[in-house]
Amino acid sequence: MFLGVVQISAQKDSIYIEARLSSDRKTLEVNQEIVYHNQSDKDLQQVKLLNWVSAYNKRGTSLVYRKLEDRNNDLHFAKSNQLGKLLDLTIKNPENEIIPVNTLSDENLFIPLKEVLQPGKSITLQLQYRIQLPDGRFTGYGTSGQNIALKYFFIVPDHFDPDNISERKYHDIEEPVSFNTFWTVNFDIPVNSFVEGNLPQTQMNSFKGYLESDPEFLISPTTYPSIKTNIDGDDTEIKFGYNLKPEERQNLEFYLPLQLKFLKEKIGHLPESIFISDKFKAKEDFFGNNDIKFWKFRFQLFTDAEKTDLDYFGMITKKILNEIIISDKQKDHWFANGLKSYLEIQYLDKFYHDTKLLGMLPETKIFGIKPLKLFHASKLKLSDRYGLAYHYIMLQNLDQKIEEDFTSLSNFNEMAISSFETGSLLSYSAAKMGNDKFNSIVKNYISQNSGKKINPEEFLKTLSEKDKSTTYLSKFFKHKNRVDFKLGHIKKENDSLQIKILKNTTASIPVKMETQSKEGEKKAYWIDTEENQDVTTISLPASDNIYKVTLNSGYIFPESKYRNNFLYAKGLFSNAKRIKLKLIKDIPDPEYNEIYISPRVRFNNTYDKFLVGINLKNQSFFDQKFLYSVTPTYSTGTGKLTGSGAVSYSFLPAESIIRSLTFGASASYFHYDYGLAYRKAGLFSNINFRKNPRSTVSRGLAFSYNYLERDLSPKMIANDDYKKYNLWSLGYGYTDNQMIHEKSFSLSTQGMEDFNKITAEGFYRWEFAPKQKLSLRLFAGYFVRNNTRNNLFDYGISRVSNYSFSYNLLGESADSGLLSQQFILADGGFKSFIPGTVNQWITSFNVDSSVWKIFHVYADAGMYKNKDLPAKFIWDSGIKVRIIPDFLEIYFPIQSSLGFEPAFKDYAKRIRYTLVLNLSSIINAARRGWY
Repeated sequence: MFLGVVQISAQKDSIYIEARLSSDRKTLEVNQEIVYHNQSDKDLQQVKLLNWVSAYNKRGTSLVYRKLEDRNNDLHFAKSNQLGKLLDLTIKNPENEIIPVNTLSDENLFIPLKEVLQPGKSITLQLQYRIQLPDGRFTGYGTSGQNIALKYFFIVPDHFDPDNISERKYHDIEEPVSFNTFWTVNFDIPVNSFVEGNLPQTQMNSFKGYLESDPEFLISPTTYPSIKTNIDGDDTEIKFGYNLKPEERQNLEFYLPLQLKFLKEKIGHLPESIFISDKFKAKEDFFGNNDIKFWKFRFQLFTDAEKTDLDYFGMITKKILNEIIISDKQKDHWFANGLKSYLEIQYLDKFYHDTKLLGMLPETKIFGIKPLKLFHASKLKLSDRYGLAYHYIMLQNLDQKIEEDFTSLSNFNEMAISSFETGSLLSYSAAKMGNDKFNSIVKNYISQNSGKKINPEEFLKTLSEKDKSTTYLSKFFKHKNRVDFKLGHIKKENDSLQIKILKNTTASIPVKMETQSKEGEKKAYWIDTEENQDVTTISLPASDNIYKVTLNSGYIFPESKYRNNFLYAKGLFSNAKRIKLKLIKDIPDPEYNEIYISPRVRFNNTYDKFLVGINLKNQSFFDQKFLYSVTPTYSTGTGKLTGSGAVSYSFLPAESIIRSLTFGASASYFHYDYGLAYRKAGLFSNINFRKNPRSTVSRGLAFSYNYLERDLSPKMIANDDYKKYNLWSLGYGYTDNQMIHEKSFSLSTQGMEDFNKITAEGFYRWEFAPKQKLSLRLFAGYFVRNNTRNNLFDYGISRVSNYSFSYNLLGESADSGLLSQQFILADGGFKSFIPGTVNQWITSFNVDSSVWKIFHVYADAGMYKNKDLPAKFIWDSGIKVRIIPDFLEIYFPIQSSLGFEPAFKDYAKRIRYTLVLNLSSIINAARRGWY
């Protein structure tokens, strides 16, 4: 019985392929034989084959959706001859009988068997098929100029889930398909073409050998370079699917032996050959070491040699791990990704220990000074990037648990969580138990699981058996990390210092404490905290002359807070944090309470003219729960002090339907007309609901209460205008900023002493061709109660009444001149200057469509009704020029209810424009596709 189990486990599948590439390099004809073993413990009544070229076949596939999530619509708009598809297929069983196939467009083909395939038994299938190869720009695989990159196009058995009828979809995530398989691949290709790949080459265009990963080939009209190395008597050849620059090759010939020797010492095994494609290089290079280019200037962070070393170490490491570790990337992505980051951290610690995160950039001189030296970011080490990336996304509550399915991870979390957070945890455990001991466990685990699909839970179990301080890891991966270590009070008792360490978890997690004397002498201690105990007290001799105490310095452990990890034992700031004033926003220094002071000069309107002042706030590049901002300014237009201020606090529950719950208060004082000021004070609360970080959908509730007081002119007083009023509003908003079909909806109600109104707005934008869009907007507003004294609170038709001072208007009360021509898409949304306001109800429909390049046509139509007057229908149309889409656009009215407007003498005054100067809107647009 034992021998039988050994025999079954030793059986490997084999795949024999004869592939002929057409002369136009678009079609691949394949004759294929598959010898498939049932390595499960169940009888199989069908064989599941993966036909992943069909992921390129049409709109609506998982691959197309994923590309759209990544803000890439090339595949969605691809022409028929650019798509990939299975053109025909014949499958025969061992009896040479044709097995019927229902469809060629499915990514999963379920092939019924004539007889049940028992565990340990095998079946041979003969396949003949033709493939139309996709354009290579979609995923990096397919046809691209003269090159043909082949991966995931051959039909293969699903080894990971052979007896599961659920379908696996191709998402272009380098998900492994075949493993522990013997491959024989012979190519028939056009003359003057060459083939390179990750299989051993037996002769021209022929390849044969075992692979633990998927076969990958590059057919091109030229040969590409390779570099051979010998590490401890074993040869490893690195083959490249692209040309190397002479300097790059020279650097690689120096660095590759060092890198491979380092990796062999850590993981114990190197493959005989490594193939690096252009696609793999672009995906796995070192994040954050590129030169900064601005206009005609270029600022270099690292030397070309350092960039080559950093880039290729990550690439080589990931490629080796992919070759020697067999895992289900959907469930166990974090194991290989985390090991890669762990090895990077070890490599940086050895060869780049003192290298800064910004490299040489802080040494850049401008007018003889080095301004970047003022930033805390210039002092951070390159190895700090792992903790910083995790901390950045966690503070926005957009992080995901490590065990999240890989296809559910946002692109940023793929790096920050699956790689960086996991790598930091592995590095932290290695530092605690000893790097040599940790590396030995890694080597043994990889060696023992050679040729087998791994279960990383077994690796974590082995770690905990070797060192109990790592027991927390297995539970840690299943939930979002919100562990926080905190330094409590430091107290001197007799001849010792009593240092309290607090933690917000019941898990037993070790913590690294570091003490420093005033002379800079440091001592490190590893402290094992107890399970179900949140306070640990450490006693150290007072003779150590301890000046400062630090926990987990250098972001070595992924904590939810670092600001409470520093305390002074002596001096004015004993048991407190120092205050630091900074001029420009920066990566926060957790050792200090930082206040950012920055000058502010902005143009408000013709009344305040230029506002000159300073802004004081605590908001850095990283989000914080508690925020304040105060901006006193001097109005050059009025000669008076103006300004604004706000304070807020956000609750960010890790596991909840709510992503953030924010409470705040704000106040402002500015001018809205010549010599007339307004004062505004308010309270607000926002709820942002949990979102899938890969999704573009966001939903939220907002409530606000504002007290407003305005100075009134004599005419306004005579007309009994509003001097003081209290506004409250409650609204729900839904937005989906996906490509192709962008949509939003909002419903709100607003009121004060004299009115209540309900407003609804729906928006839809369809990209019907590349960069060509059709926009539709439907607006409806209704006064439930309206006892107002004038039209201040009315709905606008072509202009908005900024009675709440919430719109960013260049001219608050301007009714003539360029500032009055500013257009805000709100209320009726009419671009023509149709006179009047609405005090009962209004509904409007706005249409906007691309015509040619930046030129659009628009049309608006609607009805409105005022009290004691009949309903009225209005419309307009014209041309829009999108100079900077959604930020700077100009409207030229043509025909409307008013007539043919270009014939009007004052036509120049009827031209409208939008101008959005909101930095947060620009940042939100730029980060789409990342999280």
